[in-house]
Parts: sequence; C-alpha cells; structure tokens
Amino acid sequence: MTLGTRIAAFDASGQIYLVRHTYYPGWCLPGGGIDAGEAAEQAARREMAEEGNLLCDGSMELIGIYFNRAASRRDHVLMFRADNVRQSAPHMGDREIAEGGFFALHELPEDTTPATRRRLAELESPGLRDAFW
Repeated sequence: MTLGTRIAAFDASGQIYLVRHTYYPGWCLPGGGIDAGEAAEQAARREMAEEGNLLCDGSMELIGIYFNRAASRRDHVLMFRADNVRQSAPHMGDREIAEGGFFALHELPEDTTPATRRRLAELESPGLRDAFW
C-alpha cells in the first residue's frame, strides 16, 4: 500500500494555498508521500514546507482517509486541515512545483482539479464525505 498526504492549508484571512505541479495538470492541494519512519502529520508539515514554504504553528486536523483509485489499486491519501498557516518566503518554483499561491475559495483557478474541488466542498459541508479521492 502507498500512503500520502494532502493539506488544506488556510492562511489567517481564510485563503487556501494551492500548487500547480510540473508533471500533472491543474491546481491542487499541496502534499506527497509519507516516507518510511515518518509520522503522517510530520509528512504533511514537510510537504507544506517543501511545496510552499508554509509553516503551521498550531495543530493540524486529520479530515479523512481517501482511496485514490486513480493513482493505483493500493494508494490512500490522508487529508489534513491547517489553519493560520504563514509563508516564510514565496516559493520560487522547482522541478516539481511550477507555482503556488493563496486563493479565495470562491475565486479558485479555473483549472483546479476535480478532486481538490470535491475536498474543499466537503470542508464547507462536512456531512458530504466521499471515500474516494
């Protein structure tokens, strides 16, 4: 089984941080794989730092565990919510992340991925959780 994280990272004004990968179309939540010997929340914090220079001083909430059948027959995603995140410096882009930025929930980029839109809709209406990413 493979296991990864995604993070709904909100700044103090309530904007969500999204990234656009160099190898995958559309804007999505930051995140990535959990390394051997690494705790899930630790991986989420590492991914936020790597993909956006994001810091979260407070606790992070585990929102759900999703089966990512689009990736493989064995992939699962742990989604966290982080509030009051701050960016230590703008992310300049690299081999993995083309760009990243904060967006108002009602002004998401047009090419935000369907999975990202579903997860954000679930955050606004908690009773609507789906088991699939």
